[in-house]
Amino acid sequence: MEQLSTFEMIILGAVALGVLFWIGPGIKGMLEQSRQAENKDWAGALLPIFIVVIFVIFLIMMV
Repeated sequence: MEQLSTFEMIILGAVALGVLFWIGPGIKGMLEQSRQAENKDWAGALLPIFIVVIFVIFLIMMV
């Protein structure tokens, strides 16, 4: 893969900064909501992770 030219790198950086400024207020609001939320939903997140870990262990044992 060839190197990007200076002009392309400047454009890519400008687009990345534009995206950060565009989604910044949404991220700020989302973080504020997560601070105010009650932390009672850990079971809903840990159960799928546990199932995936068990499945990966099962696949490793089958080899």
